[in-house]
Order: sequence, then C-alpha cells, then structure tokens
Amino acid sequence: MSGTRLNKYIASSGLCSRRKADELIENGQVMVNGKIIRELGYLVMGQDKVFVDKQMIRPAKHEYYRFYKPAGYITTCDDEKGRKTIYDLLPENLAGLKPVGRLDKDSTGLLILTNDGDLINELTHPSVKVPKVYMVTVNAQVKKSELENMANGIEIEAGKTAYADIQVLEIDSKHTEMQITLYQGMNRQIRKMFEHFGYEVKVLKRIQHATLNLDGLKRGEFKPIKPAQIRDLKNFLNRINND
Repeated sequence: MSGTRLNKYIASSGLCSRRKADELIENGQVMVNGKIIRELGYLVMGQDKVFVDKQMIRPAKHEYYRFYKPAGYITTCDDEKGRKTIYDLLPENLAGLKPVGRLDKDSTGLLILTNDGDLINELTHPSVKVPKVYMVTVNAQVKKSELENMANGIEIEAGKTAYADIQVLEIDSKHTEMQITLYQGMNRQIRKMFEHFGYEVKVLKRIQHATLNLDGLKRGEFKPIKPAQIRDLKNFLNRINND
C-alpha cells in the first residue's frame, strides 16, 4: 500500500514544517475524511481529504526564490502598525511564500522565500548550524580584544550567549568594515553584539545563506532558485546534519 505520511502531507501544503505538523496531529487538530487522526505515521491516500483546524489543505508545488531585501521594509506578511513589508515589493503570486528567517527593517540583503516547510525548518532550526554571511560596518574602530570576545561568545540577553566569526576587511578611527558569519538565529544578534561594546551598526547586509548568495540580484529584485541550486542546498544541509 502506497501513500504519504500525514505529517509530510501537511508540510507539503506549505502550512508548516513537519515537526509542527506532528504537534498539530498530536493535538487533535487534523482530520482525514471527517475523522480526527492522532497517528503520526498515518498514510494519506490519493482520494483522502485532509483538514487542519477545519480547513482543507492540499499539497502545493514547492517554489523557491531569492530576494534582495532593501532597507525600510520589515520581514513579515502583515504589520499591525501599517509599516511597509517585503510583500509590498513582491507580486501577488508570491504572497504565499514565507521568508526563511528575518532581516530587520534597516538591514538589507538575501532572503530565501519558499512554501517548503521542511526546508524552512532545516535552515532555521537551532540544532542545525547553518552559516549566514553578512557585510557589516560600524561607526568606529573595533578593538581586537572585543572581536576575540565576540568570537568566543558574549551574553547579549539574560541566558543568551551569541558568537560570530569575524573577518576585518577595512579599519580606521572612524569605521570598521567586516565580514561576519553567524551560526545562530537570534533576533538582531549582530546589532546587539556591537551595542554590547558601545558601537552603532551603520550597514548590515546579508550576502549569503548556506549555499545561496546575492549573485545576479539587484536591490528589491527576486529570482527563482534553480533546481540544481536547491539540490546543492539540500545536499549541504544533509552533510552538516551528519557531521
């Protein structure tokens, strides 16, 4: 008997990750053909009708895009304060895609957009150390000892230690330009790390996320990610998961 595991079926709709689908199933929020299903390994057959919170779902064709976020836009679908969001720059047919992680309003650079819930989870889950690379400029000359402290880890919030790999590209008394690689996903991590030492971040641009980068993109532009690039990305994630 062939079929698709229920959690995978839910994730393939773009609703959520497979881990979140497990929670929905265990909480009794999933019905198949009018019956609540709590069995994680339940197989969905071709004619079955699946509902999550009484809304019918269907597998969606997975889509993947790179987007070069400009400054002045927040990374969310909707904003209660009426601020501009990245979806103001995207066509309606991409409105159902979700960003992989976030960039704050003043930051620019690469965002991956997709409806592949499993991929979103793999790229953002704290247990997977996925590299994200940024170009960062601060408003003064950063001390070598402070860079070493950031590499070793500093507490930016109670109980939260942040660290970063930092390569200085240009430095003088008025600014320091760096390439910074993060393996964590803390909110405003880079800004908080430099604020800890009294610096102000003037430029923050993400140039790479895992194997994907900004090559060929202009600010505000988006392009589909090629199948070969997705294969490379998934192979990379498999490797770091197995290390």
